[in-house]
Amino acid sequence: MTVAEPSASWPAHWRLEPDGEAFVTAFGSRLAPVRQEGRPAMLKIAAHPEERDGAAVMAWWDGDGAAKVLAHEGDALLMERATGEGSLSAMARDGRDFAATLILCRAAARLHAPRRQPPPPTLKPLPMWFRALEPAAAREGGLFAKSAAAARDLLASPKDVAVLHGDLHHDNVLDFGPGGWLAIDPKGLMGERGFDYANLFYNPWPTAADPGRLQRRLALVVEAAGLEPARLLQWIVAYGGLSAAWTLESGMPDGGDPWRALQIAEMAAALA
Repeated sequence: MTVAEPSASWPAHWRLEPDGEAFVTAFGSRLAPVRQEGRPAMLKIAAHPEERDGAAVMAWWDGDGAAKVLAHEGDALLMERATGEGSLSAMARDGRDFAATLILCRAAARLHAPRRQPPPPTLKPLPMWFRALEPAAAREGGLFAKSAAAARDLLASPKDVAVLHGDLHHDNVLDFGPGGWLAIDPKGLMGERGFDYANLFYNPWPTAADPGRLQRRLALVVEAAGLEPARLLQWIVAYGGLSAAWTLESGMPDGGDPWRALQIAEMAAALA
């Protein structure tokens, strides 16, 4: 895709100039680095309801824990662009996993904090997000069934309900230089805040599966986020089954290999 292709969708009054190569997300949305009055920004043209809902949450967060939204109109979202050189995935791989995990925990805490304004009405309840897991558990059994059982228990008695990011991991919290580490690409969910921490235990691959890494991360996240260890392990097990179910359903997550998620889920189940 060329950088010029999204231009037909650019609101003319935003006065944007191309500033790099555009690209397409897994959902078909288009992103283009641009400049607005000399300021680096990122333009996203949503092509999927999930990403439109995420844009509404980004606007609601208003730069507190997430990239600042500069403009939002229809399918078009203009947000500040990350220009820092840091990478949480790189940190996790080169021996700075403790620091990367702590940054993710701090980002989650900011996103989960209550706001004065009511959240957007497009938020999806967490049980709806898990709807792919039960059919997979019925077909596949095994770890899928164990994950579904954990999810049922957790979803039946939620604690600390908050607005959730829904896909919080090392490549969705970026280095914004002086602005710090900020989240992008939320799914826009409502549910128990513990869910948002589960995904970080699955990333980056294959580093996440290193011996002892799950246990070390678990101890840090429990302390930093004030979560119950047993309940967090349940969320990790539940998320693993859900991620693997999505892989079987669409072939998109985890590089098309459901065992990646199930491997971490099995490790968590052994500690639960």
